[in-house]
Amino acid sequence: MSTPGFIRDLRAHIGHGLLFLPGVSAVVLDDAGRVLLGRRADNGLWALISGICEPGEQPAETAVREVYEETAVRCTVDRVLLVETLEPTRYPNGDACQFLDICVRAHAVGGEARVNDDESVEVGWFPLDGLPPLREFALARIKLATEDGPTWFAPGGEAPAAD
Repeated sequence: MSTPGFIRDLRAHIGHGLLFLPGVSAVVLDDAGRVLLGRRADNGLWALISGICEPGEQPAETAVREVYEETAVRCTVDRVLLVETLEPTRYPNGDACQFLDICVRAHAVGGEARVNDDESVEVGWFPLDGLPPLREFALARIKLATEDGPTWFAPGGEAPAAD
């Protein structure tokens, strides 16, 4: 995974201390109702496309940028699905981060899905009834994207269930 320059700069000052970072995950759907997924290079698991907001960048801009950077698919953001603070993560190098995930539903408007950077080893479109194995994180967000409802906020920190 590529670490943004502003985070490398912060790490030079704070070491491995906890960073609280805004992040975006995107449930990107095409006209056929399929969802865009990437198989991550770091752990080999299929996942939603996601990334860290750059300083001054709006969450919708982050989603559009990350989807294109990782998959070569152009998209527009339809709505916010979920806002949730995730559990802290410690990376193998000792860095600690906690992400505020802003999950959006987006619609593909162009491009052909392909690996477009070093963060994924495979990308593809999947029908909702033919998803590869996914973590609860992705399944719950895909469910929210396929329902009409309000933006979901964690009551007391509990994540929405996929079932």
